[in-house]
Amino acid sequence: MNKPMIGVAAAVFVAALGGWYILQHRSAPPARAPQTAQPPAPPPAEPAIMHPLPQAGEDGASKGPLPALGDSDTAMRNALGEVVGAAAVKNDLNPENIIRHIVVTIDNLPRQKAAVDKRPTSAVPGTFIADGDELHATLDAQNFSRYQPMVAVVRNLDMQRLGSVYVRFYPLFQHAYQDLGYPSGYFNDRLVQVIDVLLATPQPRGPIELVRPNVMYDFADPALEALPAGQKLLIRMGPENEAAIKAKLMELRAVVTAAPLKR
Repeated sequence: MNKPMIGVAAAVFVAALGGWYILQHRSAPPARAPQTAQPPAPPPAEPAIMHPLPQAGEDGASKGPLPALGDSDTAMRNALGEVVGAAAVKNDLNPENIIRHIVVTIDNLPRQKAAVDKRPTSAVPGTFIADGDELHATLDAQNFSRYQPMVAVVRNLDMQRLGSVYVRFYPLFQHAYQDLGYPSGYFNDRLVQVIDVLLATPQPRGPIELVRPNVMYDFADPALEALPAGQKLLIRMGPENEAAIKAKLMELRAVVTAAPLKR
């Protein structure tokens, strides 16, 4: 994953056009009929924002100006601690580059791969369990319990309060998203798009067969293995955990697409 490469590629493309322009004019014949000046072409329209966020309420404004993105970890930890609890933040949240890691992870969930080193939370404890051998294996239901502590925290989240934190810190989320190589993108639109992808996760029936071409297990069904990383994660969590996560995602979607937030 290297989304800044999108911005680099765009810069190279513009530079190439600039070089082509200079070469063309260097080789142009000196005597030429004067041309009528043409008005400059209008700049391309900005992408339409589909899901604008409301402004932060008076309670958010009363907390003072936001820190810079690079200095936001402490403020973000404190704000999230008020919503999910200080213990959960201390035990489960990676302490550095919180907003950047959240943005990168969200942006990558609809893709085939999501970078493990950029995740905002610590790894789920325990080891992956497959039922059977390397030739004939299925996903063992014992794996589902590994996710239950995390899902328990999510079940108890007040999405209105979480949404208030998100709205207050949104300029920093937007900044981090643009730094990924989306200078005209709107992060909340991407968040809603990703939520919709996760909500569309299919639920396989019966045992889920696995293959092990290398160190890691893959889904034996090519259709399942081709799913986005976020959908495959929900499937690995098991039906009950998946249903709980989807329910909270629907609540979050209602919050971030509503204007204004209810207090």
